[in-house]
Amino acid sequence: MPVKEFRTPITNKPVLIGTDSGYDNIIFAIESSCDETAAAIVKNGREVLSNVVASQIKTHIEFGGVVPEVAAREHLEAINVVIEQAFKQANISANDITAFAATVGPGLVGSLLVGMNAGKALAIAHDKPFIGVNHLNAHVCANYLNTDLKPPFVALLVSGGHTQIIEVKDWLEQRIIGETIDDAVGEAYDKVARLIGLPYPGGVNLDKLAQTGKPVYKLPEAKLQNEYDFSFSGLKTASLQLIQKLKKENEILPIADIAASFQENVTSVLYKKTKKAADNINANTIVLAGGVAANSEIRKKFFALREQGYNIYAPEMKYCTDNASMIASSAYFLANTMDSLDVEVFSRMS
Repeated sequence: MPVKEFRTPITNKPVLIGTDSGYDNIIFAIESSCDETAAAIVKNGREVLSNVVASQIKTHIEFGGVVPEVAAREHLEAINVVIEQAFKQANISANDITAFAATVGPGLVGSLLVGMNAGKALAIAHDKPFIGVNHLNAHVCANYLNTDLKPPFVALLVSGGHTQIIEVKDWLEQRIIGETIDDAVGEAYDKVARLIGLPYPGGVNLDKLAQTGKPVYKLPEAKLQNEYDFSFSGLKTASLQLIQKLKKENEILPIADIAASFQENVTSVLYKKTKKAADNINANTIVLAGGVAANSEIRKKFFALREQGYNIYAPEMKYCTDNASMIASSAYFLANTMDSLDVEVFSRMS
């Protein structure tokens, strides 16, 4: 079971964090990697005491996507408010906090700096340890919130910037089995959504539209050297060619059927590869993680595996998209954490 000794920044006192610390750990966390400014307080990595999210979706709709400079300014305006609300919602003070945590990457650098610097400032002001958190690990840890999930398991991480199959062997040991070699699944959704004229956020709107259509069009599946890797750039091109062909043949573009066909292709690939990976390493538990884990068809396909005896976990909808509760959980379970005030933000995984 994980436990690690951290140090307070002013008095250099030792503080144990983790499941074997011997006492309740209450982590205050901040998330600001993209277009949500979030703060949360979580007890022992599972019990959410407060969860506050200020979304920027309305701001970015007019641009058709997230504008980094605009996002950073919005974070600056919202950060103090969400911090205050998180304390108020949990009805506790900074004295009750064991440690402060914040996302340090990957993400938009300007946005990350706002949250990380706020977290460091709180840690110094209240002489509590600071824990830097990897955003991707945190998405997986969202499955620990309000559940009894424990490793080992296989995780399918699907988001706007990443698509990975991860073997989580133990609390502190994991390996990437497969990943995208080009577009992430969320990127593919957004690009195809734009091709058929759907507004931002494209992935969510395409999912809704797909539920009203039928998957009548056959789209290609990439054949890769690593059977667990993904490639969606060819699917994007094939979708464009299909749309161009149908525009010539139809007065009204059958966008619901296009959306359903695209969604069926993507979710089937995700399902087949993840299930095969789990079966090959004898893993009976599969968890979904990331913003795209909120997709209705992905959840439908994987939840159906419960009838075959698999343990299937997915975060509650509010914990699929970017939030600070998952950051606090990741800090508690020590999932690839960084504990120095000197830690810097990073935009992508190297």
